[in-house]
Amino acid sequence: MTIVEQVNDGIKTAMKAKDQASLRTLRSIKSALLLEATSGSNSVVTDEIALKAINKLAKQRKDSLSIYEEQGREDLAIIEREELAILETFLPKQMEESQVREIIQGIITQTGASNMGDMGKVMGMAIGKIGTQADGKVISSIVRELLA
Repeated sequence: MTIVEQVNDGIKTAMKAKDQASLRTLRSIKSALLLEATSGSNSVVTDEIALKAINKLAKQRKDSLSIYEEQGREDLAIIEREELAILETFLPKQMEESQVREIIQGIITQTGASNMGDMGKVMGMAIGKIGTQADGKVISSIVRELLA
């Protein structure tokens, strides 16, 4: 079952169960997937495209959550936590930082990168290899650390 089908089935289930948090989150996923389907020449949303869109939504929720917690807005933070938990059910398990570091070290060795001027080359390969299994900020910080 594709992610698009899972989202559509989840919406039906959430409507029957009157689960407002799930319904709100699944509708936002469906909206993002519809935007992806209509934005380019590709009218079919593959699981890879769907994962990128869901990952983007999760990142937005994390950013909002940190802002709400800083400002002491627990009422809004609860909503973001609920939505983030539902979004994470669609995402692949995140890699440990040690695994990410190992992959990046291999890329640096493979490419012969030695300074910050090679960061773009290493980042491109790392994101291509790791994909949505690690946050871009984590990847970037590890690359900077290893190239510095």
